[in-house]
Amino acid sequence: MLAKEAGRIKLQPNRIAREEILDLIDNDGLTAWFQSVFSRQTGEVYGYEALARLREKRTPPLDIGELFQRAQSEGVISSLDMVCREHAFCRAAELGFAERNAYLYVNICPATLMHPDHRGGATDRLAEECGIAKERVILEITEQEAIRNYDLFKKSVEYYRRRGYKIAIDDFGVGYGGLKMLSVIEPDFLKVDRHFITNIDQDSFKHNLVDAIATVCHKLGITIIAEGIERQEELETIARFDIDLLQGYLLERPGPDLSRQRLAPLVVQSDASHCPEAHGETCTIGATVKYLEPLSPKESLMTAHQRFMDNVNLQGIPVVEEQRVLGMLNRMHFLEKQMVGPCGYGFALSTHRTVKDVLGDDFLLVEATMPIEEVVSRIKARRGRHLYDDICVAKNGKYLGTVAINALLEAITQKSIQLAKGANPLSGLPGNEFIQRTVATFLQRKVNFDVCYIDIDDFKPYNDYYGFEKGDMVIRRIGQLIVDIVQPGVSDSFRFVGHIGGDDFIVITRPHASQQICHQIIDSLEGLLPEFHGEQEFSEGQYYARDRQGEQREFALLSLSIGIVSTEECSLNSYAELAFLASEVKRAAKQEKGSAIVRNRREEVRSEMMPQEDDTAA
Repeated sequence: MLAKEAGRIKLQPNRIAREEILDLIDNDGLTAWFQSVFSRQTGEVYGYEALARLREKRTPPLDIGELFQRAQSEGVISSLDMVCREHAFCRAAELGFAERNAYLYVNICPATLMHPDHRGGATDRLAEECGIAKERVILEITEQEAIRNYDLFKKSVEYYRRRGYKIAIDDFGVGYGGLKMLSVIEPDFLKVDRHFITNIDQDSFKHNLVDAIATVCHKLGITIIAEGIERQEELETIARFDIDLLQGYLLERPGPDLSRQRLAPLVVQSDASHCPEAHGETCTIGATVKYLEPLSPKESLMTAHQRFMDNVNLQGIPVVEEQRVLGMLNRMHFLEKQMVGPCGYGFALSTHRTVKDVLGDDFLLVEATMPIEEVVSRIKARRGRHLYDDICVAKNGKYLGTVAINALLEAITQKSIQLAKGANPLSGLPGNEFIQRTVATFLQRKVNFDVCYIDIDDFKPYNDYYGFEKGDMVIRRIGQLIVDIVQPGVSDSFRFVGHIGGDDFIVITRPHASQQICHQIIDSLEGLLPEFHGEQEFSEGQYYARDRQGEQREFALLSLSIGIVSTEECSLNSYAELAFLASEVKRAAKQEKGSAIVRNRREEVRSEMMPQEDDTAA
């Protein structure tokens, strides 16, 4: 049984001797504490995880995590694990667990399951002696240990599953098995390791990774648990993923008793219940979804028939089991094939059949966060007779509702109108209103991001010298250049391009991606300079035009000054604060000759367009 707090203390290898471990095992030096696992939707205690603790404090303190690591290396992990398992069952029984409507989470090391000395039936004996139903026990198998014989491991896990125990993967994402262990075990529960939960509200990579894990788990029917929640912001972020169960110090610390604490439910409305276009983001299919009462696969075909007869406008009915979409009954196909049939006997033949008997796989299921453009692409790829079927929509793999084709067309039309109103007329890129809403959305979500303010140096004299028509062409070409680099055909809400106006552009990226993108933009601009200036002036590296004071002087070829502001390095509360800071950083970049990039006042000057001194020439 592994301790959850192991990662908090710096481990010191070789600190615990084999004799100390055996002493704890033989002389009853360990006991069990419990930490509650809460339901997100009800706030009730869903289960209790048993954690190993020393019966008496020691000086110096003994780290439980190090204890298990040393037991593994010393070859006594099976004995230690079994003793801890006994304490978990016996202590839970003493505290009246059998009277609680909850599960008992008991940790088991993979090595214990496959150890030659492992006692078959020992867990059954403990459960029976302590009066704890096996159906109320969840065996947590840690992922932090290498498994060298997956066939034997799978057989061991299946043995416990046949006995009635439920299976969970613990510490998912930080160990050796990863997706392979997930596919081998096919668990009932999965615990996302605290590494991915810590600061998830500030880390876009963790944010998207946990969101993806939640989606996969719900599609597979796996209940997902987030452990290690220690901050309110982490809790609020996790709740938006529709994660089922919650655990962590913020909610409750481990203790020697079984807590009766109850939390306020965290029933968070789906982010897809409105069109995020109002915030400057890509409009998703979830914006148009409507909830339609689904059918169970066990229901009679006559029930489905009656639903269609009662509502002449009903074109499709989703079939859902335990919140997972299994299929869709299309009105025309269902009535023609099942109720009429090829010889007219369909109604009579369908009287005793159920919905699952007629389900096919010709239906479209999409995630609520999918952009409507991608949904349209998937619709075009469907077969002819299913082209106009309603679309099923899920949130993190759970049924959310349906979207009719006419509703989708309306959404596309409204989006086109909205984009036309908010776009810059010269470049066609989102304008100031969209930019401000996008930034406000990211700030509200408390997700870290980088903002790049891109300014074309000395554009006014260029415009005056070469003419407004060529100046407009340059604006359009540079805008397209930025889009091609930032959004290379990939749908990603963290890659946003906007046109502030004139010769100023804005790019929003994930943290740490901004500088590479800006370097690519500057490098690509250099390839366009012959076209922008002409061969002669390009070869000379300069041209002569009047400055803002009307004086004729020399100007360098077009270059870019880019100021980068990262919310990882400075706390911002509004778009106005961001704009002020960005203008300062961009001003610092403009003080350099040629193209330059300055990130939060820490300057990185581009020198490719400046003469280089050869240190060896002296």
